[in-house]
Amino acid sequence: MKPRFLAAVSAIALLTGCGRSPQTTFYTLTPLTVPAETLQAVPHAPTISIAAVSLPELVDRPQLVVPDQGSQVLVLEGQRWAEPLKSAIPRVLAEDLARLIGAERVSAYPQYAAGRADYRIFIDLQRFETTGQVVLVDALWTLKPSTDGRVTVRRSRIKEPLQGGGYEALVQAYSRALAGLAAAIATEVGKL
Repeated sequence: MKPRFLAAVSAIALLTGCGRSPQTTFYTLTPLTVPAETLQAVPHAPTISIAAVSLPELVDRPQLVVPDQGSQVLVLEGQRWAEPLKSAIPRVLAEDLARLIGAERVSAYPQYAAGRADYRIFIDLQRFETTGQVVLVDALWTLKPSTDGRVTVRRSRIKEPLQGGGYEALVQAYSRALAGLAAAIATEVGKL
C-alpha cells in the first residue's frame, strides 16, 4: 500500500508543478511629471470631463500586446496592465490636462461630472501600438462645450521613441504619447 501511496503523491506533485509559475509584471501609465513649483491653478479655468474613450479591441485586454512577424502579434501573458486601459487612459489624460491648463476640475469619471463640465471630450483611439522602436497613439477626438453648439473635431497622431529597452520603456513611451495628446487638446481648449 505504501508504494502506491508514494506513487500517487509523486504523480500529484508532478501534475501540479513543483516549479514556480512564471512571474507576472504589472505596468501602469503615468501622467506628466511637472515640478510642483511650476504648477499654478488658473482662477477661472474651465471644468473638463473626459466623457468617453474607445480603443481597439486588440489592445483592450490585461496583457501588453506587441508586434511579432508580419501581421502577427504577441499577447504577453507575463506583462500586464495594472488596470484596464479604458480606465487608465482617461485617468492619465485628465491628470495631464489638469496640469497643462491649470484646472483643478478635470474629471476622468463622466458619470460624476459630464453634465456640469464646461467641456466634454470624446476620444476614439484608432491606434495604440508599437512599431519597431516607436509607439503610436492615433486619436480622433471631439471637444464639446456645454454653452453652445460649436464642436471641435481633430485628429492627433503622436509618435514617441522608446528610450531604452524592455517593457518599462514601452509603457513610458505610451505615457509620453498620451501627454502629447493631452497637450493637443489643451491647446484647443486654450483657443476657445
